[in-house]
Amino acid sequence: MQVTPLIWLITIAVTIAFFVYEFFAHVRKPHEPSIGEAARWSAFYIGLALLFGVGIGTVSGWTYGGEYFAGYLTEKALSIDNLFVFLLVMGAFAVPKIYQQKVLMVGIIIALILRGGFIAVGAALIENLSWIFYVFGALLLFLAYRQAFSNHETDPANNAFMRFVRRHLPITDEYHEDKLTVKLGGKRFVTPMLLTIVAIGFVDLIFAVDSIPAIYGLTEEAYIVFTANAFALMGLRQLYFLIGGLLERLVYLAQGLAVILAFIGVKLIFHALHVNELPFINSGEPLLWVPEIPISVSLLFIGATITVATVASLIKTRRDRPESASAKPVDEASPTEYKS
Repeated sequence: MQVTPLIWLITIAVTIAFFVYEFFAHVRKPHEPSIGEAARWSAFYIGLALLFGVGIGTVSGWTYGGEYFAGYLTEKALSIDNLFVFLLVMGAFAVPKIYQQKVLMVGIIIALILRGGFIAVGAALIENLSWIFYVFGALLLFLAYRQAFSNHETDPANNAFMRFVRRHLPITDEYHEDKLTVKLGGKRFVTPMLLTIVAIGFVDLIFAVDSIPAIYGLTEEAYIVFTANAFALMGLRQLYFLIGGLLERLVYLAQGLAVILAFIGVKLIFHALHVNELPFINSGEPLLWVPEIPISVSLLFIGATITVATVASLIKTRRDRPESASAKPVDEASPTEYKS
């Protein structure tokens, strides 16, 4: 796939332009988006991502198009799992609803920057170290195991990293609009808003470790890796407000993602065995008897796994929910005061 520096420059510039527009059009003025607003923009960004994939398939061939769609589906699923942790973070810090857009926007930008860095490192490793596929494959199998037994019930506001931050920063007990710092009694304090953003940045770093090896298991093209990640993150803010209540019903999402990560890990190892001799063993020949998993099979497997996990989750939560219980409204978070 031939991607000139000019195409890279245009792609990055357009991506930045979208986020700048998002900030000035929707985020700068604090408000809680309506369901209609969130639905329209979510549909727009998903449609744009699909149209871009069709463009890649038409211009560069459907092998690359299939790699893009498989990568986009995987990154979107991982981003939704990331979104669930964002929900826990903002609940733990009791972020008022009207300020949640700003936190989400900053978190998504941090995620894109971190993933961009990981993409560059991953491309350099693949270019210079052919055996890195074994490392990526083993890492994904480990991450799949961890994901299958992940516990989203832990308090993201009280982990070791956040306790370290609190010990070294003077923090106010209350929010001061959407300010990150405030001066009280002649002394500068940081607000819980800044602490929330720091927590989300830390979460983004962890999720970048999951997402980048996963998509490099589907394509070796750094351009596809970047655009699939960018489109997966675009519209994530609107999706948060659109499916916020639904997130808690996706009880099998972690297990579905574990299956996908394990599948890609095996695919990576098979690919490494197919094109390279075993690492550190000078056998001289790759193990050509090991099958390569076609991208069409990967795309179908990922799509089917996400569908099964979603449907199974909705069936289980619908069955387990007492018939007499009415839908629980989303809390405004403001009655709960954050304590540093």
